[in-house]
Amino acid sequence: MAILKFRVYFEEDESVYRDVVIRHNQSFLLLHETILKSYEFDSKHQATFFRSNDHWQRGKQISLELYDDVEYKAPPLMMADTTVGSEIRDPNQRFIYVYDFNKGWAFHVELINVSKEENPKITYPATSRTEGIAPSQYGTKGLLGEKFADIEEKYDLTQAGNGFGEKDEDGEDTGVEDEVGGEEEEEV
Repeated sequence: MAILKFRVYFEEDESVYRDVVIRHNQSFLLLHETILKSYEFDSKHQATFFRSNDHWQRGKQISLELYDDVEYKAPPLMMADTTVGSEIRDPNQRFIYVYDFNKGWAFHVELINVSKEENPKITYPATSRTEGIAPSQYGTKGLLGEKFADIEEKYDLTQAGNGFGEKDEDGEDTGVEDEVGGEEEEEV
């Protein structure tokens, strides 16, 4: 059984990508779910694949479902009914994957390897490599993630003072602030 390895690039930054491995007889629906999982996206929105050429031009469409608000030039194939291997036309086959038509998340999907050997340790389809920080589906995603929110609440970082206090040699606060703080310097 052939194992297909696809590199799934985030369209806006090709240094962000995921390598996905899938059996040639598995469906585009499984590929769709694996891509979303690898980029930490939910599966609440519309999605479609387009077969593509070397110039990333959109061709035959493979859709999650038929959408009323989309005009089709030709009836699309359905992800659940279409195997990935049936749409491979050349050794470097490309697809464009579009998710959430309102936001327009687009990914370039490129076949980078075909293998006859299955890895018994892998449950196909699977993500075999992750490069770069995935974009946040619904807003900003910081490097610190949710832990930063806990720090912010614990220390209330919004209430910073507007002056610098002074400490003596033992580290004790002298009660002296700069002129902005309003206190005058005490005599010691």
